[in-house]
Amino acid sequence: MTEDNTLPETRLAREQGPAARVVALVEPVMADMGYRLVRVKVTGSTVQIMGERPNGSFSIDDCEAVSRALSPLLDVADIIKSRYHLEVSSPGIDRPLVRPEDFERWAGHEVKVEMAVAQAGRKRFRGRLEGFHAGEVRVFIDNPDKSAKEPILIGVPFADIAEARLVLTDELIAAARALLPKSESAAADGSDWNDETPDPETGDKTHG
Repeated sequence: MTEDNTLPETRLAREQGPAARVVALVEPVMADMGYRLVRVKVTGSTVQIMGERPNGSFSIDDCEAVSRALSPLLDVADIIKSRYHLEVSSPGIDRPLVRPEDFERWAGHEVKVEMAVAQAGRKRFRGRLEGFHAGEVRVFIDNPDKSAKEPILIGVPFADIAEARLVLTDELIAAARALLPKSESAAADGSDWNDETPDPETGDKTHG
């Protein structure tokens, strides 16, 4: 945490190439709309943009609003030279964790962490998330001493994480559902929206 006990807003950004250029274009627009970018992936002809509100929610209406705002920007910027398929979605239940706040919000749940820089000779960790403190993500992992029953608490530098993701468990599903307003469909968590014109032959929705 910072000196005033607030968590830094830094996003764990690992996008490269076209995905990084999409990030530079869409992140400030989403911020102006009141949303936060979670991640961008460009795979073949598909551009996937994950977003959320600051409270972690992202409804179907939110997907629609973001998609309609970003589609013309991406068309004009011409980052993807060929026809492409735009997907705007929520992070889903077993979501990637990309901000210090994410690691605090989902403390107590199981997490998988892959490091860009090895820690104590390891690049992969799995265990129960303890939270975020002083630039580190803290996780309870199995004790390497097999005779010891209690897990051990480790801290890994946030800046050295390649990817972190929640593990789908019954506890996580219940916690995610509890966060949804009663008026929202459960499908809003993990939903996506495509705002493109269907191809008359294939039915696929693409941008030219």
